[in-house]
Amino acid sequence: MKLNAKYTVVACFIGIINQALVINFSPLLFTTFESELGISLAKISTLIAISFITQLLMDFTASKLPRLFNKRITVVIGQICASVGLISLAVLPSILPPFIALIIATVIGAFGSGIIEVMGNPIIEACPIDNKNKLLTFMHSGYCWGLVLTVALSTLFFHFVGIEHWRLLACLWAIVPAVNAILFSVVPIYKMEAAPAKKSKERSIFHSFIFVAFFVLMVSAGAAEQAMSQWASTFAEQGLGVSKSIGDILGPCAFALLMGLARVLYAKYSEKMNLYKFMMFSSILCVCSYLLAALSPSPILSLIGCAICGFSVGIMWPGTLCMATEQIPHGGVKMFALLALAGDIGCTAGPTAAGFAAELAGNNLSVGFLVSILFPLLMIIFISLITRYKKRHSPLERT
Repeated sequence: MKLNAKYTVVACFIGIINQALVINFSPLLFTTFESELGISLAKISTLIAISFITQLLMDFTASKLPRLFNKRITVVIGQICASVGLISLAVLPSILPPFIALIIATVIGAFGSGIIEVMGNPIIEACPIDNKNKLLTFMHSGYCWGLVLTVALSTLFFHFVGIEHWRLLACLWAIVPAVNAILFSVVPIYKMEAAPAKKSKERSIFHSFIFVAFFVLMVSAGAAEQAMSQWASTFAEQGLGVSKSIGDILGPCAFALLMGLARVLYAKYSEKMNLYKFMMFSSILCVCSYLLAALSPSPILSLIGCAICGFSVGIMWPGTLCMATEQIPHGGVKMFALLALAGDIGCTAGPTAAGFAAELAGNNLSVGFLVSILFPLLMIIFISLITRYKKRHSPLERT
């Protein structure tokens, strides 16, 4: 049977699911790392930073990797690394000092997830299919469903099998990216067409106000999303005093469900929605959700705040990419790589700032969430600036 572009989209979708798996499986074990392996909250914050810094380095290099290996080999390597990272998480702490072992596993897994993050967008853009903005949003919803599956299935495993067997679960999860590596090896990978451009013109575009604005939006989107995503489980378990199962289901799982819902709703009704207004509404809602999570005297209301935050950040990342594609046509792999770099700067800064702020406040994550309000506030400012710019300028052309 000859595979077509639809299977390529499926492979990219599963790749984003794997990215969610690699990034969000460890946060479910932060309390376990603390009690079983003796890893402090500050060291856990360092692990989060290392994960996203590794992806930052991948954003610098991933757009050049296809020149060495071609796109197919590059994404296959990424999926294999994601699988090896999860296996390393299970095996290495028994062989090496725990913190060193977790660093190695984190770097390998983040290397793999960084590749699919950068390569997935241009691979979809190159596919000979219609409604690519919808497909991009749909593909990024895969991150949400991957997060839901990771949290829900892991929670069931911990409840029925026991959290002490988390190493076994890490090995079981490693099967998913391994299988997708096989899928990527057989689906068609298309060449992305880009309008020819002189280097001086290209340079001017990537130093223009509009690109810098999108860069800041991506930083803020990544930070607003991951500050809550990375710490919701620990916040529910330690800060709110609820059981791990209830905390994970009502915290990170509900967060992911509503984040996915926001992306699916936009993908379905994008032609009837004003993306800029939806982004502005989402940013304001994000501020409110962080305030509710941090300041509510009720654990249930705090968990509702965590969940609402998921809906508010859902459109931020893919929405920024869609706006950038509209305003900077033919940006190509370089544009997606630079915006992925921006997103990962935010993914590093958001949870790290929240973690260290919590540490300084006596392990109080409510303080960390209050600090995180800065990021949706930045989004409100720059969406306003981009909206004004859009009214006065036509989309940038690189021809």
